[in-house]
Amino acid sequence: MIEKCDTIKKRVKELGEQLGDPLVLQDAKKTKELGRELKNLSPIADLYDEYLKVENNVADAEELLKAETDAGMKDFLKQEIETGKQKKAEMEEQLKILMLPKDENDDKNVIMEIRSGAGGDEAALFASEILRMYLKYAEIKHWKAEIADINETELGGIRECTVMISGNGAYAKLKYESGVHRVQRVPETETQGRVHTSTITVAVLPEQEDVELEINEKDLRIDTYRASGAGGQHINKTDSAVRITHIPTGVVVACQDERSQIKNREKAMHILKNKLYDLMKTEADEKYAENRRSQIGTGDRSERIRTYNFPQGRVTDHRIGYTLYSITNFMNGDLDEMIDALELADQQAKLKAQVEGKWWDLVSIMMKPAKTIHKKIGHKIYFNKPNI
Repeated sequence: MIEKCDTIKKRVKELGEQLGDPLVLQDAKKTKELGRELKNLSPIADLYDEYLKVENNVADAEELLKAETDAGMKDFLKQEIETGKQKKAEMEEQLKILMLPKDENDDKNVIMEIRSGAGGDEAALFASEILRMYLKYAEIKHWKAEIADINETELGGIRECTVMISGNGAYAKLKYESGVHRVQRVPETETQGRVHTSTITVAVLPEQEDVELEINEKDLRIDTYRASGAGGQHINKTDSAVRITHIPTGVVVACQDERSQIKNREKAMHILKNKLYDLMKTEADEKYAENRRSQIGTGDRSERIRTYNFPQGRVTDHRIGYTLYSITNFMNGDLDEMIDALELADQQAKLKAQVEGKWWDLVSIMMKPAKTIHKKIGHKIYFNKPNI
């Protein structure tokens, strides 16, 4: 580990020098790549510097202890050595976590889909509350959130919606939200006070800025229609909304948040490419899923991940068995405590996999091409990094 830290420290110095070179700064793409690498490595180098200081302090205290004759000073030095060693051990664990292979999608923006499931109107109402929860969370994190498409019910619920969330670390935080969310409560329409159970599904996709997918126009069915919902009279008077269906896979994307049909079509095509990319990647991941499951779950959208029990005022995440008794705050966007617990569990699972030597097996596995779904799209992608 120390050798790796030394290498990273040297690399951080090199990156700083390169980013100070006027010739390098003329190349925007290279500057962005170097800046991203520096951002990822700097926390490791900084913590390693602190680690070396603590290590030197412990060594100095041990040398002083050898020559010290005063009993009081000996006790003091022993305490300093013990405290320093404990701090070193903690820093070593932190360094191990920081040096875990980074999810290449963590810095990406998010395309989130929310759909009502079992439970009829109550499920649709819960879907609208979950949408509000994520919009509140995005606001707290200073992210930008745009509703690209929404299908509302007469009671104010949501059958389905697509939200684009952009901001620093959006996918790193929200990637744990994919799956089935279950609500247990007494609906407003329930006259006998019985608790009902309803479900909604959340899908979180990393937004790929440049998805190199060749989509045959003949494979697309494009429909236009009048947009509904907020937006004023103009949005309802023209066929500005766009729905695109990819016939070979059955993937459907709709967009109605722009007044211009052209802009809605561009945004819908962008979302479609991301969904097809995710479909292909999921196909590859599932093929080798048994080799890469961590204790926080698979991220499978069919997996029940969380229960919101309103009568008991609790939110329970089933992947890690973590419960919060502050459902009101949670529904108002206070998600960080839960997401931090999921991140910690994910890191621990990755460390365990790395110690057991499973990580490098995954590298060779994920270098294999996914073929099945690509035959439908006529494209092949190789994945260079495992997605644990």
